[in-house]
Amino acid sequence: MALQHAASGDKIALSRGDDDIAFFTSVALAKTPHMELIRLVLPKERPMPLHKVDGEVTLQCLEGEIDVEAHDRVVNLLPGEMLYLAGGVPHAVRAVQDAVALMTILIVRGAGPTPAA
Repeated sequence: MALQHAASGDKIALSRGDDDIAFFTSVALAKTPHMELIRLVLPKERPMPLHKVDGEVTLQCLEGEIDVEAHDRVVNLLPGEMLYLAGGVPHAVRAVQDAVALMTILIVRGAGPTPAA
């Protein structure tokens, strides 16, 4: 069964269920042509290796503790703290403690010719 994304006006639960950490249950909460909103569940023993995305990214720690490696340094995020990364910045994410985060990615579309008015 396909995952149902939230529609405009829908309430979205951000807290994790009891077994989310054990099953690494990250969920794309909403997706539009311009952005994607993801609840990341980050178990301590499963880091996300170095990668990058084209669009700008925000990562907000909701539970636990997260280290984000970017710009040749490590930024530690605790609940209520947030990090912004420009598009194309390589980054790695590791949970210091089992963690839940809210990630927003702005989607970059290919720049084509501008239509004549």
